Amino acid sequence: MTEPVITPELLLNAYAAGVFPMAETRDDPDVFWVDPRRRGIFPLDGFRVSRSLARRMRRNPPCVTINTAFADVVDACADRDETWINAEIRRLYLDLHRMGHAHSLEVWDGAALAGGVYGVTLGAAFFGESMFSRRTDASKIALAYLVDRLQMGGFHLFDAQFLTPHLASLGAIEVTRAEYHRKLEAALSAQGDFTGPALPAIPYEVVQRMTQTS
Repeated sequence: MTEPVITPELLLNAYAAGVFPMAETRDDPDVFWVDPRRRGIFPLDGFRVSRSLARRMRRNPPCVTINTAFADVVDACADRDETWINAEIRRLYLDLHRMGHAHSLEVWDGAALAGGVYGVTLGAAFFGESMFSRRTDASKIALAYLVDRLQMGGFHLFDAQFLTPHLASLGAIEVTRAEYHRKLEAALSAQGDFTGPALPAIPYEVVQRMTQTS
């Protein structure tokens, strides 16, 4: 049997060099590397919690977990008409998850997975890969909890890959490739802790911390 061309170790080296993998479609077996000229990032002190989102989190407290359903989150992110997550990329991230370098954050509606986000950690950098939402604001809630966790865990960089209008509305910005690499180098020289911080006892703790830092 032929060994896979891309190993989890190679993937981590790619992240450390500032590049990430994508596929053209779900059914395309090939993977290519991307190093955008302009990079989307989330300043960890700039995430915006709207009044409507704050009210929703206060009135209907979400159930949020960490690393409870990693494969399900990846599959939900790929469950759309157009996706860059093919079988090879799915395999690689599940391998990174088993190695402790890929993590998911889940938002639940009862027993149903309502939304979530997953990404890769290396040093004090978090590389956001994809998110999904099956309920109103579920992905925004996931991002709010994620940013809070990265702040509490001592992370320096939240890489969002590409800036979209949706991410910009939540506080993401765009930087040049050179600036991104400078931020990446600094983040890799430190160490963040994704799993250590306890989940907030009440959702409004997240809102309060976001308000204090934004």
